[in-house]
Amino acid sequence: MIYDPKHECMPREELRKLQSERLIQTVRRIYDHVPMYREKMQEAGLTPEDIHSIDDLHKLPFTNKQDLRDHYPYGLFAAPMSDIVRLQASSGTTGKLTVVGYTAKDIDTWSEVMARTMAAGGATRDSIVHVAYGYGLFTGGMGAHYGAERLGATVVPVSAGNTQRQLMLLQDFGADVLACTPSYALHLAESMEDAGMDRSKFKLKYGVFGAEPCSEAMRKEIERRWQIRVTDIYGMCELTGPGVASECEHQTGMHVFEDHFFPEIIDPETLEPLPDGEQGELVFTTLSKEGIPLIRYRTRDITTILDDPCPCGRTLRRIKKILGRSDDMVIIRGVNVFPSQIETLLLEMGDVEPHYLLVVNREGALDTLEVRVEISEVMLTDEVRHLEEIEQKIKAQIASRLGVSAKVKLVEPKTIPRSEGKAKRVQDNRTL
Repeated sequence: MIYDPKHECMPREELRKLQSERLIQTVRRIYDHVPMYREKMQEAGLTPEDIHSIDDLHKLPFTNKQDLRDHYPYGLFAAPMSDIVRLQASSGTTGKLTVVGYTAKDIDTWSEVMARTMAAGGATRDSIVHVAYGYGLFTGGMGAHYGAERLGATVVPVSAGNTQRQLMLLQDFGADVLACTPSYALHLAESMEDAGMDRSKFKLKYGVFGAEPCSEAMRKEIERRWQIRVTDIYGMCELTGPGVASECEHQTGMHVFEDHFFPEIIDPETLEPLPDGEQGELVFTTLSKEGIPLIRYRTRDITTILDDPCPCGRTLRRIKKILGRSDDMVIIRGVNVFPSQIETLLLEMGDVEPHYLLVVNREGALDTLEVRVEISEVMLTDEVRHLEEIEQKIKAQIASRLGVSAKVKLVEPKTIPRSEGKAKRVQDNRTL
């Protein structure tokens, strides 16, 4: 379902005009109200009068997460605190939190783009949406909640955690839409099977998953185990939260809501813009945010912009599934390795469970990679020789497809920690 045909199916020329108008307004706003941006523009010899259309975007300076941390907590706000009605923040796993502020208009826009997201994922006003993203400062739960409500659906605000209770509520309340991280959806399916629960007793039809990369193999595994259609969504706290881009029922990439978020792809080394169709780092400019507008924000996510038509009728450009983050990518002896590549390989093999951990160490001057992979319960009775054969098979596949040698270690079921939020896939023990 297309929630907002006017903007989701807008002719490209008309959309570009709207983007230009909004960019000009945004640049004036940050220049007048955000000292950091004014200083960066002055250093580049720019004034707001130099920005005439979206075609001038490349002239503007980049923004990164460190800028938000350096100006913690309110230094990048473009609205007075009297106009800020909500504060949210990133998980803050490293360094200070990245804090974002929302005006009432920002909250309304967020609800709007999340309603588009939920509708694209299969939800309708008749749906019951089970939200198992975390609530609180993390934007996932709040975004899915307000989007489903804007759509007119019934929301079950469960938040993360207490998996057995989640399964009971999914079954008893009859939710047809599940919103959570893909790794937690897989954990729920695994727990359902372990508990001997009957899948036919659940009414789930759709999964709207985000907050972490989800490979195509992982999607198919979740769809198989839950018997649902899974759509991938994209967002981040700094931009607004979830609701920046979303797949439709055709699953051919995530449509970017370009009337609010303008995407670019750059070479992460040279920082030069790349044409649509080439892989690089995703950069976003917010076009309508009041609280904390961001210009050319470097997401560190690696993907490709697609501009070919989608069968759904939306005219919005799409981004491919996120391959990984440039700052989550591990480099082993000069080879770039993304967790999603390992995930796809393991799921395609089918001999092991899709729970894994990449452990990186440094021995002398050399980096080493160990891939820990869970075996299934039924494999516990297998002969040691068979398990060793599987280890060698995985090792050979990694060497052949990724071009890097790795030690593979099969571990017992349930020994790799499960996450109720974003899954931790890399343990980097190197001292660099």
